[in-house]
Amino acid sequence: MHDGFIKVAAATPKIRLADPAYNAAQIIALMKEAAGLGVKVMVFPELCLTGYSCGDLFLQSTLIKGAEDGLAAILEETKELDMVTALGMPVQFGAAGKLYNCAVVIHGFQILGVVPKTYLPNYGEFYERRWFDTQHEFCWFDLCGQNAPMESSPFYCENIPNLKIGVEICEDLWATDPPSRRLAEAGATLILNLSASNEVIGKAAYRRELVKSQSARCVCGYVYADAGEGESTADLVFAGHNLIAENGTILAENRFHTGLTISEIDVDKLAYERRRMNTFIPPVEDTSPRWFDMFGKPFDTTLTRPIPKNPFLPDDPNQQAARCEEILTIAALGLKQRLAHANAKTAVLGLSGGLDSTLAALICARALDMLGRPRTDLLCVTMPCFGTTERTRSNAEVLAERLGASLRTIDIGKAVSQHFADIGQDMDDHDVTFENAQARERTQVLMDIANQTGGLVVGTGDLSELALGWCTYNGDQMSMYAVNASIPKTLVRRVTAYAADATEDEALAATLRDILATPVSPELLPAKNGEIAQKTEDLVGPYELHDFFLYHILRWGEPPRKVLRLAERAFAGEYDRTVILKWLKTFYRRFFTQQFKRNASPDGPKVGSVALSPRGDWRMPSDGVSTLWLKELEGLE
Repeated sequence: MHDGFIKVAAATPKIRLADPAYNAAQIIALMKEAAGLGVKVMVFPELCLTGYSCGDLFLQSTLIKGAEDGLAAILEETKELDMVTALGMPVQFGAAGKLYNCAVVIHGFQILGVVPKTYLPNYGEFYERRWFDTQHEFCWFDLCGQNAPMESSPFYCENIPNLKIGVEICEDLWATDPPSRRLAEAGATLILNLSASNEVIGKAAYRRELVKSQSARCVCGYVYADAGEGESTADLVFAGHNLIAENGTILAENRFHTGLTISEIDVDKLAYERRRMNTFIPPVEDTSPRWFDMFGKPFDTTLTRPIPKNPFLPDDPNQQAARCEEILTIAALGLKQRLAHANAKTAVLGLSGGLDSTLAALICARALDMLGRPRTDLLCVTMPCFGTTERTRSNAEVLAERLGASLRTIDIGKAVSQHFADIGQDMDDHDVTFENAQARERTQVLMDIANQTGGLVVGTGDLSELALGWCTYNGDQMSMYAVNASIPKTLVRRVTAYAADATEDEALAATLRDILATPVSPELLPAKNGEIAQKTEDLVGPYELHDFFLYHILRWGEPPRKVLRLAERAFAGEYDRTVILKWLKTFYRRFFTQQFKRNASPDGPKVGSVALSPRGDWRMPSDGVSTLWLKELEGLE
C-alpha cells in the first residue's frame, strides 16, 4: 500500500433469485478475480446473497438459513484472500427474531462486523419495512459459528493507518443525514455502499451526483455497488450502475454491467485534506471502531486511475472552454474592484509580447469593459532593451492595437547602460546583475508612469514563476495588483489559446497564436541573429512538469517519492525518470530558497485551489530548508 493507494472494486454478480448457493459461487468467483488484480477492498450489492427482489420470500426461514450457508461457503473459499469485502444479505438475530437488511464485512475467514441498513424505504416501488426492521442496539450474536458484532461503527486497519472503512446501504445515501457523515467524522476515509437502486429515466445522473457530492462532502473515497442482472424485472429494472469516487471526482463507472469496476483510492491524500481543513469535528457519540490487520507486508498498488498531465484543467475538452472563461471572469472581477476602489484612471501594464503579459492584457481589457470604461484606459508600455526581438515587440504592438489599448514605447537601453556605468557593471558581463537591472528599470518606469497618469501597475507574473522564484525581486516580482498570481503557466497558455479561439478578430487571433508559439523568455540576454537567446524552460525545466509538481505538492501535500511516481505515470513516454527527477529536485530547491519573494508579493485574485499568497493560502518561513525533501529522492536515479 505504498503512497496511500488502495485498490478497490465494486462488483455486480449475475445472480439467481432465492438461490444463495448459486449466488455465493458467483461472489466467490468475483472475489478471487479481484484479489488476482490486487484489490484490497471490495463491495457487493445490497442483499446480493439472496437477491434484492425476493419479496415475501425474505420471511421464509429456508431462505434465511440458505443465506447463512452461502456466507459460510464464502468464508471458507476465500479465507486466504487478503481483502476486506462487504456483501449484502438478510440477517436474523435478537430475542424477537427480527430480520435485518445487512452488510456483512469479512476479511479472510473473520466476520469483522454486521452493519444494518439505517433507512428503510417504504414509498413508491419500495416496501422494505414489510420484511426488515431497524430497531436494534449493539450486540454480539452467532453467525456462521462466529461471535459477530452487530454495529455501524467504522473498521480501522492497524497496519495501514489511513485505511478506515465505513459502510452504508443504498437508501442511507439518499437520506438527509446519511450514516457516511457520521462515519467520516469518526475517521472513515473509505465509504462502501451496497445498493439495489432500480433504473428510471434520469436516475443515473442523480445517483452519480449523489455519490460524487457525498465523497466531496465527506472528503472520502466512495465505492458504490449496484444490483444488476438476475433481479426480478416484473416491475423494476436494475442496471448494475457501479461508481467509484474520490473527494468529488468520479474515478471509475460502469452501467448495464456485470462484473468488476476497479480503481484506486488515495487514502493518504484524503488524510492530508482532512488535516488541512478544520471543519472535520470528531463526533460526540462513541463510535468504537473495529480493528483488523491486512496480511503480510506493505504492498505496491498497480495504478489504473487517471493521472492527468495538466491537473489544473478538466480532462473533458467540452469543459475546458467553460473553465477558461471562468478564470478570465474571476481575474477580471478582482481587477475591476481594485481599479474602482483605488479610483485608478489607468491600468498600466508592461507589455512584452510574451505569454504572461498577454493574458494580463486580456484580463485588463475585460475588467475595463465590466466597468463601462474605454479600453484606452489600459496603458500598455513596451520597453525594449538588449534582448528584445522584433517578433515580440511587433506582437506587443499589434496586441495593444487590436485590444484598443493606449500604447507607449520607451527604450530603456540608455537608462540601463547609464546605471551600469554608475555601479561599474561591465556591459559584456551578462551575469545576474545584467539581467535584473533591466527588470528593475522596467518596474521603475511602470511605477512612475502610473504616478503620472493616476494609474495602477498591473503585474504579469504567474503562479509557476512565483513557485520557482523565477522573477526579479523588486522587479517583475512587484506591482500594485498581480492578476496572474494564481494562474500557473500551463493554464496561462490554455486560457490564451481559448481567447484566440473565441475572438472574431482574425488579426488578434493570429497574434495570440504567434505569442503562444514563441518560446517563453524574459529576453534579458542579447538576441542572437534576431532570435531569442534565453529560453526559460532550458534553464529551469519544462513548465508542464513544474506545474504538475506544484499541484501535487501544494494541493495534496504529496511526499517527493509519490510525486515522482505520479509524474512517471502521467508523463510516460515523454520524460524518463532521470529527467523528471532532475527537475523535481530543481523545484524543491528553488521553492524553498525563493519564499522571501513570495512573502513580499502584491495582492492578486485567487482563481483556483492552489495559490501562494502569503496572506492566505501559503505561509512558510523564508529560512526553511529543503534537505528532508531532497533526501527522500536520494538514490532514485
